[in-house]
Amino acid sequence: MGIFRRHILVNALRPLDLVLIVLSFGAASAPVLVTEGLLSFAEFMSLKIKLQNFVLLALLLWLWHLVFSVTGLYDSKRLASRRAEALDVIKATSICILILICFGAVLRLRLITPGFVVIFWATSTLTAVTSRLILRTWLRSFRAHGYNSRNMLIVGSNSRAIEFAKRMSLRSELGYRVIGFADDEWAGIEDLRTSGFARVCDFAGLPTFLRRNVVDEVVVALPIRSFHQRASRVAAMCEEQGIIVRLLSDLFNLKTARPLAQDLDGAELITQYMGPAEGWPAIAKRLIDITLSTALLVVLSPLMAVASILIKLTSTGPVLFVQKRIGLNKRLFNIYKFRTMVVGAEKRLADLEHLNEVSGPVFKIKNDPRVTPLGAFLRKTSVDELPQLFNILNGDMSLVGPRPLQLRDYELFTQGGEDWQRCRFSVRPGITCLWQVNGRSSIPFEKWMELDLQYVRKWSLWLDLQILVRTIPAVLKGSGAA
Repeated sequence: MGIFRRHILVNALRPLDLVLIVLSFGAASAPVLVTEGLLSFAEFMSLKIKLQNFVLLALLLWLWHLVFSVTGLYDSKRLASRRAEALDVIKATSICILILICFGAVLRLRLITPGFVVIFWATSTLTAVTSRLILRTWLRSFRAHGYNSRNMLIVGSNSRAIEFAKRMSLRSELGYRVIGFADDEWAGIEDLRTSGFARVCDFAGLPTFLRRNVVDEVVVALPIRSFHQRASRVAAMCEEQGIIVRLLSDLFNLKTARPLAQDLDGAELITQYMGPAEGWPAIAKRLIDITLSTALLVVLSPLMAVASILIKLTSTGPVLFVQKRIGLNKRLFNIYKFRTMVVGAEKRLADLEHLNEVSGPVFKIKNDPRVTPLGAFLRKTSVDELPQLFNILNGDMSLVGPRPLQLRDYELFTQGGEDWQRCRFSVRPGITCLWQVNGRSSIPFEKWMELDLQYVRKWSLWLDLQILVRTIPAVLKGSGAA
């Protein structure tokens, strides 16, 4: 289960909480109204709601939602314990009750009696805690079966690091898979071997390991006082590549990565992350992706059908071109495009390398002999990119994000040793990006990478909207297309 679906479930608690509050309000007010003689049971059952009571209930719902949001009850609780989440709920409901008591005293509301307060607090707290425990149990069971797993690399092999790895291995419901340790040979390395965990690389080989493997998170467990410089280099290395960093202690003075303090099963961690943070902005981005890509597929389906027929009639070979690309955190996925070249075009690339007209590892030439006449038109109008809308629905891509690199380009990209460029892999690749709306192939490779890094650093929904709007004239103009 991806970030989007997980947060949809977590944040589905918002309307559920409002329903539970209404039920709790009714459960608390009914006996008070009847026993205090404020309302007969028949009158209560007839549901004659006065405007004053309606306003009070609306104010209560708004207040409840505000307090729950401010206290973080709608944030992802993947790394929090059941006890911590239950205490957060008790804290939030208690704050709400205190405010309600103050309102009742100022407005002289006859309904706010001691009996009402006790019943309302007890029922609202119990239902809120229960609903969260049920959701948490379901999510953890989901992760325990291998879904939404994240690869974790631990830097340092001291006893504290090994103990942390053992705890993660025993907590499969958290969805973490310890892929190994990074450390040099030292006197205590034998403890690591006997623990059953593997040393996957030393410090000298760590950059290469991060480049070549899927690593979602790195936990730095080095003694900060004696290994501060080395730990700082590791954290900076992960920052360059956009890999999440969690620290068992201390803080690093990183340039752009944003810190977030979290509790992971009792272990205090500090997370450094690049790109979109988890939460409503990320959910909104995914919702926009799904909504717009679905709408575009419906609207543009006639055009895509015509393009498919013309491709089939004008050249031999399949309609779609499927190729492996590098995606989020260097995961491989199949990208879909309308075929614009002759069959076997990739095998002829080596013969054309000397004609490359762009800098860096990418390959582009204006008059590529492998491109079919129809393919040149499809490229010029960007119609060849339309099948990538299916990649967006599948979750491999986004409407806006750095363009996904080919395996061939990434291999050359890796040889350069410029790790700061790999920060682009910390976000989902997209159909359009800053590079796309600023000239595409006419932009030097270094500038292209700088634009991708600028997008990761300054990401916001507003920036995505700006890029989408600017994409329309860029496509119509066909600037930089090759």
